[in-house]
Amino acid sequence: MNTAAAPHDTLGRPLHDLRLSVTDRCNFRCRYCMPKEVFGHGYDFLPKTDILSFEELARIARIFVGLGVEKVRLTGGEPLLRRDLERLVAQIAGLGELRDLALTTNGVLLPQKAKALHDAGLRRLTVSLDALDDATFRAMNDVDSPVSGVLAGLDAALAAGFAPIKINMVVKRGVNEQEIAPMARRFAGPEYILRFIEYMDVGNSNGWRMADVVPAAEIVERVGAEVGLSVLPPNYGGETAVRYRTERGGEMGVIASVTQPFCLGCTRARMTADGRLHTCLFSSTAGVDLRGPMRAGASDAELAEMVARVWRARGDRYSEIRTSETAQRPKAEMSLLGG
Repeated sequence: MNTAAAPHDTLGRPLHDLRLSVTDRCNFRCRYCMPKEVFGHGYDFLPKTDILSFEELARIARIFVGLGVEKVRLTGGEPLLRRDLERLVAQIAGLGELRDLALTTNGVLLPQKAKALHDAGLRRLTVSLDALDDATFRAMNDVDSPVSGVLAGLDAALAAGFAPIKINMVVKRGVNEQEIAPMARRFAGPEYILRFIEYMDVGNSNGWRMADVVPAAEIVERVGAEVGLSVLPPNYGGETAVRYRTERGGEMGVIASVTQPFCLGCTRARMTADGRLHTCLFSSTAGVDLRGPMRAGASDAELAEMVARVWRARGDRYSEIRTSETAQRPKAEMSLLGG
């Protein structure tokens, strides 16, 4: 990492990772992210003219890489809804100082897109999958999409050369906790990296309650009873997941933002599809507009200084200070910020 270039925030955290959203639209209506009651017919998604072009997104990525960012993750909404996304992948994959380019998707469009994405230079893929039971999965995505569509996407991704594939499962009490064991059994091999994520109070729309959280300790106990686990060291400082090796040679982990906050190691910035910079997944602000200055002719150096100034002022540690009151304060929606 280019530590000389990387700005540090008020708590000494460097800028290391960028989550880059390419759209605020999605073909699912998962209740913990985009509940249909809010994001239904008539919802005002971003106009196309407000969304950054591929050239603008690639320029943003280049600027962040120049500030020390080594990891870029393309997110949404559902990023595979963005037509010809492989063109953007190719532009970002060619940035010389970038160590890691990844993409998060719900997986249903991978049969059509996996090969093109891999050919363009994408090497890491994360697929969101919250249940193997079809009825549970259909209820959670709330558009009656079958789990077979995601499993077909995983097969297509493996065939295209993506391995291991990371799989994210958000666990919600009384909804899909019974799927922890089946998911652990199904994805315990070396082709996958399974992540269990505590249900979080991101955005304003999901009706979050602490009672709905299945704590990481309980998840680890359930998984360990199924496949056997041994603790792995972190891959890098600030990694969000506590990692384990399974007895079948795979990797699993838990992301415990609620019960075991990791704010002091967070090095992630987030850009919305319309060019607003956020410094926390639980951001309570409108973010800082980079699209306006960029389209008005700002130079790369001027934009980089804007980013560095925002990061140096950053003091976010929401999960460490979460209370029932702060959990209900207005926050940006996950569909804008990505996961």
